[in-house]
Amino acid sequence: MEMRRQKHLVLILAREFASNLATPTLIADDQGKLVFYNEAAESVVGRPFAEVGEMPLDEWTASFEPRTPDSGPLSPELRPTRIALDQRRAAHEDLRITSADGVERDVAVTAFPLFAHADEFVGIVAIFWRE
Repeated sequence: MEMRRQKHLVLILAREFASNLATPTLIADDQGKLVFYNEAAESVVGRPFAEVGEMPLDEWTASFEPRTPDSGPLSPELRPTRIALDQRRAAHEDLRITSADGVERDVAVTAFPLFAHADEFVGIVAIFWRE
């Protein structure tokens, strides 16, 4: 039986904040699990969060085949979400993705780490928009 970890208050508050934004936003926990994306993100993602649910962020991101704006390969460690998770710093990149609905889109992504305290990393937030 899988034990569910209680979500940190900062992640709960970030989800509440994101759910009230008109800017596409996603949240992942400190283990790199996608825990939420807002309704505004659905138009870019191509599917509502309720259909996707929580899952490893890298698996979710890979499903969009992120690449450079000229369609070149982009290794996972160069993706803003991975930089925010691994290096615990903000990162920005312009990407080309293929959404779940099969539509190719150019998006800008900015991801940043979330800290409950200076030394307590709890996850990341990524905002993105169509170019």
